[in-house]
Amino acid sequence: MEKEFKILNYSDLNKLIDRFQAKDYQVLTPVRKGKVVEIELVQSFDQIALDTLLSTQSAKKAAFPKTEKVLEFTLEKSGVKQRPVNPDPSKETVLFGVRPCDASGFKSLDAILGETPSDSFYLKKKEKTTIITFSCPTADEYCFCTSVGGGPGNTAGSDIQFTKIKDEKLLVEILTEKGKQVSGSFADLLSDCIESVEKEKFLATVAVAFDVDSVVAKTTASFNNTGLWLDQSLRCIGCGACAFVCPTCACFDFQDEQNTKKGVRLRLWDSCGFSLFTLHTSGHNPREVQSQRWRQRIMHKFSYMPDQLKVVGCEGCGRCSRACPVDMNIKEHLTSIAAQ
Repeated sequence: MEKEFKILNYSDLNKLIDRFQAKDYQVLTPVRKGKVVEIELVQSFDQIALDTLLSTQSAKKAAFPKTEKVLEFTLEKSGVKQRPVNPDPSKETVLFGVRPCDASGFKSLDAILGETPSDSFYLKKKEKTTIITFSCPTADEYCFCTSVGGGPGNTAGSDIQFTKIKDEKLLVEILTEKGKQVSGSFADLLSDCIESVEKEKFLATVAVAFDVDSVVAKTTASFNNTGLWLDQSLRCIGCGACAFVCPTCACFDFQDEQNTKKGVRLRLWDSCGFSLFTLHTSGHNPREVQSQRWRQRIMHKFSYMPDQLKVVGCEGCGRCSRACPVDMNIKEHLTSIAAQ
């Protein structure tokens, strides 16, 4: 569809959550919980942490939750009886108040989990999710979205995007048919955008730190550069924090929880940075040291995915660097690769 531009009074934002719930949408938004900002279900506008640059966790949990049940089973004398879990969520979801890097991160998940055989659990949730982003008026030293093809006002992956402009007004970009349908719940609050708005004037400035094509080419060529990966990984403790806050990481594990009569199979987030991730039953581990696991993380995002799926597996949000307990900075590492 052709993009539509509207204006919304900032003071009317508090009415939107009520409108969504009146339409029986569940609403996921950034919520402040102590020192962190999680993506959680809310019932009212005053719960939303719109004043934060980025949520601590990414928004991927809207379609790819940390833990989800994929199978139920009972243990009977005749054997194990399995009962599949319906992957189709019961409610439409509005993912509200997240940033452009969160929305564009779903293109990587779409590419990974949409491959044949496709992941119906993810795809059904994604299909029922409408993404409403807020462009970024500020950035910090960890942001590098412009280096990987994004930007503070990037609309890729968004169904609707809000940008705060002058006089306490919001520029509303209605970008998709899903966005148009959801915007119908607050259409009476919107006015036509009569004057041309220079959106870029109201966005953060994020300098380009490196050329992404150069990073992709040099990463691919550096597989056997053991000195590079060792040097970059010396501080890495393999905690997995980077993967768990990343909007594009899609590694997962299956675990069964059961008693003597019944059980469930759960899918849980995992990380290629964990030492157990590639441990074989034989005891052999093809990535036995942390430098090999760090290499896998960078190669996956900047070599394997561009080659196989035609997307870069990084949105430049900088969450991994903010979350790292030993201060590893992925922007610095990528810049050093580009400079080789």
